[in-house]
Amino acid sequence: MDNGMESMLDTYLFETNSLLDNLDEMLMKDEKLGDFSPEDVNEIFRIMHTIKGSSAMMEFGSLSSIAHHIEDLFYYIRDKGIDSLDPQHKKELFNLMFRSEDCLRGQVEKVENGVPLDTDLDSFAAEINSFLKKISGAAQEEPSPQPAAGGAQKSQTEPAGSSSLPEDLPDDKNATCFIHVFLDEGVGMENLRAFMIVNSLKECELEFRYYPENMESNPDSCASIIENGFYMAFESMETAQKAGDLLRTQNHIRSYELVELPEEEPEAAAPPQESQPSAAAAQPAVPDAKPAPKSKAPAKQNQAQGQGPVKQNLISVSLMKLDSLQNLVGEIVITESMVTSAPELNQLSRDAYDNFMKSARQLRKLTDDLQDISMSLRMVPISGVFQKMSRIVRDMKQKLGKDVRLTLIGEDTEVDKTIVDSIQDPIMHMVRNAMDHGIEDTADERIQAGKPSQGEIILSASHTSSEVVISIADDGKGMNPEKLLAKARDKGLLTKPESEYSRKEALSLVMLPGFSTNQTVTEFSGRGVGMDVVKKNVEAVGGVVSLSSEEGKGTTFTMKIPLTLAIVDGMKVTVGKSIFTIPIANIRQSFKITTDEIIRDENNCEIVERMGIFYPVVRLHQFYNIDTDVTSLEEGILLWVETSDRSFCLFVDELIGEQQVVVKPLPAFLNYFDLKDYGISGCTILGDGNISIILDIQSLHMAALENK
Repeated sequence: MDNGMESMLDTYLFETNSLLDNLDEMLMKDEKLGDFSPEDVNEIFRIMHTIKGSSAMMEFGSLSSIAHHIEDLFYYIRDKGIDSLDPQHKKELFNLMFRSEDCLRGQVEKVENGVPLDTDLDSFAAEINSFLKKISGAAQEEPSPQPAAGGAQKSQTEPAGSSSLPEDLPDDKNATCFIHVFLDEGVGMENLRAFMIVNSLKECELEFRYYPENMESNPDSCASIIENGFYMAFESMETAQKAGDLLRTQNHIRSYELVELPEEEPEAAAPPQESQPSAAAAQPAVPDAKPAPKSKAPAKQNQAQGQGPVKQNLISVSLMKLDSLQNLVGEIVITESMVTSAPELNQLSRDAYDNFMKSARQLRKLTDDLQDISMSLRMVPISGVFQKMSRIVRDMKQKLGKDVRLTLIGEDTEVDKTIVDSIQDPIMHMVRNAMDHGIEDTADERIQAGKPSQGEIILSASHTSSEVVISIADDGKGMNPEKLLAKARDKGLLTKPESEYSRKEALSLVMLPGFSTNQTVTEFSGRGVGMDVVKKNVEAVGGVVSLSSEEGKGTTFTMKIPLTLAIVDGMKVTVGKSIFTIPIANIRQSFKITTDEIIRDENNCEIVERMGIFYPVVRLHQFYNIDTDVTSLEEGILLWVETSDRSFCLFVDELIGEQQVVVKPLPAFLNYFDLKDYGISGCTILGDGNISIILDIQSLHMAALENK
């Protein structure tokens, strides 16, 4: 695929996914209200029209076909009004639209993954058509006015090429001419197709009448339209010519012809102008009377009414470009630090040095602002992820038969785009877990426990200075640590005696691979592959996940995730001649100790006590085999660090200070050494040009203590 087509595909996928997200949000909102608003009906019609056109342009036939059928459905609903549907039809329409959205998303995912699209969606298209026939057939319950004599009741007509007037020409006294339209064979629902064509012309403010008059509400008119087509009656030739120009843009038209009535002499041998039908192509035999200017008139009217192009205030930008911008800004920050700390500045006179530093401070302010703006470009609200959870709760409510409401808090909280993509799956797993495991199975159980019959799941997000905190809380059954320990013992997942597990450690067992409290495997749980994925994905983006639970009152999962992976607030430390950066978020305390505070465990490993708990000591110079003169714990300094549920102390030579650093990935050729498994997550360039290694406390604990 060349760059042009790849760019078009990216644009198509972005636009289609955005439209489907809007559709999902709209459907969720309207289902809560129990009805579609007229504005939403128009918006859904527009969304499907856009998806149909763009998919056809990209030659994604299945996507275009499904969108086309839904567009036809909402064309009818838009014309008749949503109030023409009874409550049962509206309920069926919601379910049909949710399944249609899932079908479209499934096809879009196949496009994203390069998988061939489904070619057999006829059954689903037939389901949409069947529903359309059902709601259009319901309109027959009210008697429709009978068509005028010679209208729909006449069923015989001459072939399209006849030079005489058709026998079934409608009896319209005010008409001066007619356009006779024939539809493509086998299009289906011919009466509604004809009505859509009629409405399209009426929207262009053309005045005419159509026959059969009751085509939209009378499915029996299909047979007449299939065999004899339908008529449009005009009072002026000019209007008919405009209609002829517009018919060229309509779909499903096999041919059409202008039928001009004879003037006042009814005994004339022949009409003034014979009709020239087009048997194979949709070319009308209308006089050549300035067709081009006339075809532009409706478009000008639409623009005058505010339906023309709207100025865009938003643009979509490739994430790769934002990454490049972030890297460039990082390089500018590093270079600025190198310039302001250059040793040559000491050779300047006092006045020259002061002037330079004044300009340097202004440059630092501008680079800080530039850094903040470049970071904000990558920040997106988490509302998109939260909205998808509403759909999950809605579907599970129906399948599990549970009455649960989802409360969203802090939807406007912004997070780095990369992190938003990474945390969608963890949030989904935790919401499903709350629905399936947390909330009681029946309303009677909740009432007996003194709770409201309707369960509640609260999904919230908030900011701190350097991280976003996301919590998923339910008011369900809660967890019993003893039962969790017993389940883990049966599965052989315990690593130490049960008596040594704290309450927090016992609750954390649910995040072990293969752990599940379900006795049977269901559609939603029981396989033990959910919560361990949550923990793994959250920790992959530098976050931690924890849970608290009280039996009978509910469970709360909490995720703490950095706002961005591109910039880290770090503490610089030295070990020998090497400089390391430790994320501030992982540091709880720094302290010095004396000889009598050092304790050795049964394995002769050094441990120290902090707040009543003993923590192991990891000497960085020994772990990385670095030469240093500081080898005694009394001479150096200890950093108490923690990540997730692991805590330990790092021994370093000294602290340099806190600094915000730009994270640089390690060179590709170092991947061979698996440095990430040894506590190294990346590097940064300091102001003096030196490289500082950024430590990953999670993997450092595993390498230094767990895998000894």
